[in-house]
Amino acid sequence: MTTLDRRVTEEEQVRAVMDDRAEGLRTKNAGCVIRHHAGDFVLFSLAPPLVSRTDPRDLEAWFATWRGPIGYEIRASTITVGGDVAFCHSLNKMSGTKRDGEAVELWFRQTVGLRKTAAGWKITHAHESVPFHMDGSFKAATDLEP
Repeated sequence: MTTLDRRVTEEEQVRAVMDDRAEGLRTKNAGCVIRHHAGDFVLFSLAPPLVSRTDPRDLEAWFATWRGPIGYEIRASTITVGGDVAFCHSLNKMSGTKRDGEAVELWFRQTVGLRKTAAGWKITHAHESVPFHMDGSFKAATDLEP
């Protein structure tokens, strides 16, 4: 197997992790999401606090705020693999209806770092963000689309 073949295979493995994690979010399956996290996983999420570790109970509580499945689309995904580390960045869309009836449709940016372990590729860090208006209001620019 050539170095290029190995890199493509590793990129496919990373993409499979990201796709399975997204499916876990869509179906509100905390175990599916968290099984891809490394033991030292750190999350910089859209929601407070500034840093979290994603306790499965917290994820399940968040899932409970949604009616039905969560729409979760990954677009413009780029994966870079080098040795035993990889990173991905993408534009993601989350949509659905909250329990209070609020309709949600939000595009956000995500960067994910992974480490190759004996158990396969594990996510060590995820960072989500939305841009904010630089007009002095500092309001999140949640109306943007790719």
